[in-house]
Amino acid sequence: MLTLAADIEALARFGRALADPIRCRILLALREAPAHPADMADHLGISRTRLSNHLACLRDCGLVVAVPVGRRTRYELADERLGHALDDLRTAVVAVETDKTCPDAETKGCC
Repeated sequence: MLTLAADIEALARFGRALADPIRCRILLALREAPAHPADMADHLGISRTRLSNHLACLRDCGLVVAVPVGRRTRYELADERLGHALDDLRTAVVAVETDKTCPDAETKGCC
């Protein structure tokens, strides 16, 4: 059983990973299927160096794993439940966005 501190740390790592749009795009791509970095860089339209830096962050957060395949490395989500969590977050965000229950949403653009 996880402790409250461990739960908070896990959520903080997930939040840190989702704080960058490129890392979000990487996670969503890996949600669809595991991929090799060169293919991901081409698919996402970013440099391999930039992708490598983001993959390192996602590995450090514990969200993706590198799997050796011959002389290449393939990346995939560390746990298939992360794909479901990403789907849940996306639909929750869409629901919040269309709901606009925040009273300051129109004037401050905060939500």
